[in-house]
Amino acid sequence: MAVTNPGAEVLSRLVASVKEVSGLPECKNFFKKMHGNLVRRIKLLSPLFEELRDGNEGLSQEEIKGFELLRDALDSSVELLKSTNDGSKLYQCLQRDKIAAQFHQLTEQIEAALSDIPYDKLDLSEEVREQIELVHVQFRRAKGRPDSPDLQLDHDLAVAQKERDPDPAILGRLSEKLHLRTINDLKNESLAFHELVISSGGDPGDCFEEISSLLRKLKDFVLIENPEVDITEGEKGLMKHRSPVIPDDFRCPISLELMKDPVIVSTGQTYERSCIQKWLDAGHKTCPKTQQTLLHTALTPNYVLKSLIALWCENNGVELPKNQGACRSKKPGTCVSDCDRAAIDALLGKLANGNVEEQRAAAGELRLLAKRNADNRVCIAEAGAIPLLVELLSSTDPRTQEHAVTALLNLSINDSNKGTIVNAGAIPDIVDVLKNGSMEARENAAATLFSLSVIDENKVAIGAAGAIPALIRLLCDGTPRGKKDAATAIFNLSIYQGNKARAVRAGIVPPLMRFLKDAGGGMVDEALAILAILASHQEGKTAIGQAEPIPVLMEVIRTGSPRNRENAAAVLWAICTGDAEQLKIARELDAEEALKELSESGTDRAKRKAGSILELLQRIDMAVNSQ
Repeated sequence: MAVTNPGAEVLSRLVASVKEVSGLPECKNFFKKMHGNLVRRIKLLSPLFEELRDGNEGLSQEEIKGFELLRDALDSSVELLKSTNDGSKLYQCLQRDKIAAQFHQLTEQIEAALSDIPYDKLDLSEEVREQIELVHVQFRRAKGRPDSPDLQLDHDLAVAQKERDPDPAILGRLSEKLHLRTINDLKNESLAFHELVISSGGDPGDCFEEISSLLRKLKDFVLIENPEVDITEGEKGLMKHRSPVIPDDFRCPISLELMKDPVIVSTGQTYERSCIQKWLDAGHKTCPKTQQTLLHTALTPNYVLKSLIALWCENNGVELPKNQGACRSKKPGTCVSDCDRAAIDALLGKLANGNVEEQRAAAGELRLLAKRNADNRVCIAEAGAIPLLVELLSSTDPRTQEHAVTALLNLSINDSNKGTIVNAGAIPDIVDVLKNGSMEARENAAATLFSLSVIDENKVAIGAAGAIPALIRLLCDGTPRGKKDAATAIFNLSIYQGNKARAVRAGIVPPLMRFLKDAGGGMVDEALAILAILASHQEGKTAIGQAEPIPVLMEVIRTGSPRNRENAAAVLWAICTGDAEQLKIARELDAEEALKELSESGTDRAKRKAGSILELLQRIDMAVNSQ
């Protein structure tokens, strides 16, 4: 009888959880930022789990307990990420405070679980240890900085719900904020809303009317303000004459779409046949709109209303969609359809042979498709998109270049695509975008290089292609997001010894020292993590020592977070080892007292580093006394 290995089992579960998170499509609603940040941080934990799973050493009970806490937190994260990715955007927006609190609670749980794992007792490579330290710093910082309320959104929602005809500017802001910009967006929201009604157990409550009203107002706004975007063949008839506003009585209360086969239920309410039938098939015995119990489930055709709808369509030049139910839904997890594959092939044709506008539009579509789900990423790569996208990295059209590099970033989430991207000769072109592209393109180029650098041999190629000086420029002059992307890429690349020298020679130490001294700039954690890894290289040690770092390092050791104190001690130990002058400076700044306190209360690694520095100081004292 086989004996199970609890440690291997929990690590395999963690690897599977990260893989599932990596395959989730992009979130396009109010929680896009929270969702994206949590996904990004969880994905960075993968090397820890994989290295331990593939190693030969077992885990102790203490270690297993820490990883089980992390497993529980990641399982809960997967459920939250899925729930916010699917479903009605309007419903989630109305529940935004509750969902935001769940994101913050999970961030706290993951950070607490990471704190409970005894890293110093684990058999980890130095590069994985350093990466996990950086990720832990990111979770700790996120835990301490919950997102502030969106007061503009609060105001706009209140007005849109209260007023019969809200200001178009308000509806425009809501349309952008909720990613309900096009007819297709709103059609998908109608389907999601219908699923919400179906799954509500017959009791959608007050939100039914609120969401119905908001969705109707947003539909009317988009039909008037933005009617030509994302139009499907079935909707072209609706667009012939600037799309007249559909009367409310002609819309199904569930889907909010124009009814083509209206039927009456026992309460007298009228619905689209396919929608109400799905409601009844789910076992509900109530009227979705009134919540009254249905006396029977017979559906009576509403011929009068059907005739009125037909007359209205004729007078307004509107053609009813044929062979199309308003409430169809795809089964979750289905593969890319033949239609989608045909669409991808058509987009590749435009990439290869289209004019500038067609190439820009096609690259943008592929960017979105690659972000949506794992199946799309496989299908797009298999269709041969990667070499064509690499060619567009050299496009003179800035927007096309942005789309191309971001599409490659999204495709690189799939590990097998990483090799295809590199083999297509993408690295030099991505570095060129990093040097000369727009700010958005530079940020996404940095993120792409980080994604590719997960594979060790790519670290060498990326460094040799001249990426590090360009990353340092982005680190200095980028947006807050750009600086984070650059710092993460530099850290990962610097795991390779040769890239440490490249980073030092390119002048990374001065900006890192500036970040370290600017406590309010939000880059202290990243600066210390990178300095700690550079200090293990002789050139890095020399450059850091020349930057007069000891005063600010001592300040961090006295007042910083546990992980920052640990990294500061590691840097201090590196520059003081073999350098009596630096030790003298440390003593003059009363380092001994702070180091003694750290050796007693710091992390295990911090205690070791502090103890080692204290030994160096004692040796200096002994040498002086013996003279």
